[in-house]
Amino acid sequence: MKYKVTLNGKTYEVEVEHGKAVLLDEYEALAPAPAVSPASVQTTVPTENKPAPAPVSLASGETVSAPMPGNIIRIDVKEGDKVTSGQVLVILEAMKMENEIVAPKDGTVAQIVTSKGAVVETGSPLIVIA
Repeated sequence: MKYKVTLNGKTYEVEVEHGKAVLLDEYEALAPAPAVSPASVQTTVPTENKPAPAPVSLASGETVSAPMPGNIIRIDVKEGDKVTSGQVLVILEAMKMENEIVAPKDGTVAQIVTSKGAVVETGSPLIVIA
C-alpha cells in the first residue's frame, strides 16, 4: 500500500509491503490555497417561488409520528381498524433496516396520514389513533 505523509512541511511518499516500508519520494509540501473570504462570495437567491405544501388536517386522537427519517414500505392497518398497544402499524425503512412502528395505546385507527412509498422526516405524522 502507498501512503503520503506530510510532516514538518515535507511530504513523504511511502510504500508498505509485507511489514517493510520503502521511501519512494520526498518533496516540499505545497502551501494550502488561500481561503476565500465570505464577502467575496456572491450568493444567489432562487427566483422561483414554490408554494409550501398544504398542512395536513389531522383527526382528533393520538398521533403516531416517525421516530426517524426514512421510507414507508408497508402499512399494516386501515382506517377504522381496532388496534392494541404494541401492534405493528407501519414498517419504516431507515438506513437499510426495517423498523416496526407500533401503536402506543389501544384504540381505533382514525386516520392514516402517510402512504406506502412515502419519504418521511423525523416527527412526520403517520397515523392517528382515537
